Amino acid sequence: MKLLNFLLTATVPLLPRWMVRPFALPYVAGETIDEALRAAESVIGQGFSVTMDILGEHTSDAKLSQKITKDYCSLYNRITQKRLDCTISLKLTHLGLDISEELAVENLNKIIESAKPGNRGLTIDMENSPYTSQTLAFYKTALKSYEKIGTVLQSYLHRSMDDLKLIMSPKLRLRICKGIYLEDEKIAFQNGNKINENYIALCQTLLEGEGFAEIATHDTELIYKLDRWITENQIPMDRFEFQVLYGVPMGNTLENLKDKGYRVRVYIPFGDKWYEYSIRRLKENPNIAGYVLKNMFKRK
Repeated sequence: MKLLNFLLTATVPLLPRWMVRPFALPYVAGETIDEALRAAESVIGQGFSVTMDILGEHTSDAKLSQKITKDYCSLYNRITQKRLDCTISLKLTHLGLDISEELAVENLNKIIESAKPGNRGLTIDMENSPYTSQTLAFYKTALKSYEKIGTVLQSYLHRSMDDLKLIMSPKLRLRICKGIYLEDEKIAFQNGNKINENYIALCQTLLEGEGFAEIATHDTELIYKLDRWITENQIPMDRFEFQVLYGVPMGNTLENLKDKGYRVRVYIPFGDKWYEYSIRRLKENPNIAGYVLKNMFKRK
């Protein structure tokens, strides 16, 4: 089965976009805000929280970055109108950081102003290592104007523990993930066990310190270990939540977490960049290809 999944994953990027779309459907909530909101309402109806992300990064056109900004503002307005338990996640390069810091700041500030009326959260996603310091600087500046701003650290980077200690505060809302970008061994752990050890250390350090932990992983062994540690150390439930990607199969894990009273937030991506995102997801997790193919035959 692993060989079949590997072959499927290697083949899918060679197919026309229309043939790839069935592989994207389980974990991309459409291309439009309306489609994404329907998916969000369905997930919330199952007892979960949501964060939404318009797919894309490295925008090289200023006008396009402004259009993306308007889309995020519109999304916040719709979330507020519908009173959804929903935040937004975004990437600074999607807002024009590669063009100029000034443009990215201007666009981010507009989005923050749209978040304020509904008192909705906003997470500044972490990108690859050239943007790490810039992203943290943007976060610290934005936090001065709006307290419901969060950011992300990646456990495969050697620097992440030092970064955590620098930004830790009662206002910190931090998503902790493993990291998906290819990074040099000089700055990033290459061994899975080392990445997992650092992941647990980051979560425990944050929960023993100050701030709110967003435990973002599909690694059920990590979830089990952290759940046990949280219980043993009597960590209050208002100090953390678990986060997962929309559509990624996890068996009964999410229901079990929810049954314990934990908040579980589902990260819902959408937009016209679904193809690029889908190919990346398949490469990260070849098992998804076999899972999707099996479900396609079941429907038929």
